[in-house]
Amino acid sequence: MYLDTDIIDVFRTRAEKAGYGYQTMINEALREYLTKNGKLLDETVIRQVIREELDRAAKDRG
Repeated sequence: MYLDTDIIDVFRTRAEKAGYGYQTMINEALREYLTKNGKLLDETVIRQVIREELDRAAKDRG
């Protein structure tokens, strides 16, 4: 799976602060989304999850 550099950077920064791997964090974000919404995981859903995570990260930074 290919993810944009800016997305990886956000997850790396957040994971570093949390003390565990960014790939684990990406997996958790996708799993959480699927659990909440029960949607099939396709490119559109992955993009939506990533946008939500980036928005949340931006809000966390202030």
